[in-house]
Amino acid sequence: MSKKNKPTNQNQLSFIEKARRAQIVECAIETIAELGYTQASLGEIAKRAKISKGVISYHFANKEEILEQIAIEYYIAWQSYIAPRVEAQKSPKEMLRVYIESNLAFVAENRQHVFAVIQLVSKNITVAGKLHFSADHDEAVLVPIENILALGVQEGLFRKFTKSSARVIALTIRNAIDGFTMELMRKPHLDVQEYTRELVAIFDISTKK
Repeated sequence: MSKKNKPTNQNQLSFIEKARRAQIVECAIETIAELGYTQASLGEIAKRAKISKGVISYHFANKEEILEQIAIEYYIAWQSYIAPRVEAQKSPKEMLRVYIESNLAFVAENRQHVFAVIQLVSKNITVAGKLHFSADHDEAVLVPIENILALGVQEGLFRKFTKSSARVIALTIRNAIDGFTMELMRKPHLDVQEYTRELVAIFDISTKK
């Protein structure tokens, strides 16, 4: 099959092609996380994957397409990890606790992938002229938190919020999670459990009725 005619739909890819693409993406994540975006050339990624640049070019049109796949896989993994844990809770208070705990656990367990994504964000990397992380994405990330807060108020478990004050709380929670990520980058041996307990306690107090 020529490069021109090779399938681009994931459903059309063979098992071997999917495995090779996954390997390339994983090596790109490792390279970006360890060396930074600027140094993560196709040559460096190929070297780490122990393949030629030509093999990468067969599976991905360019570096931008690899970056797009890194972002896509990150959000699929994030949603698959967080959503079931939060949805399994019966109380909004527990939902909020688990949302915070699972986000920090996900970051701690997937450091390289998360750190690679941060590199892309910090460089404002684009695909087809569009930011990987647009305003639409930022809104989507805040919606689950705002829904938990609204449910907590409705059930009388959280203090009453105005629409704008609920937004402040949701933004603060997300920023606190992002702040944890940056702290973990600076301090790899950070006590994640202690950090998590303190963060949960802060937002338990700030939402308490």
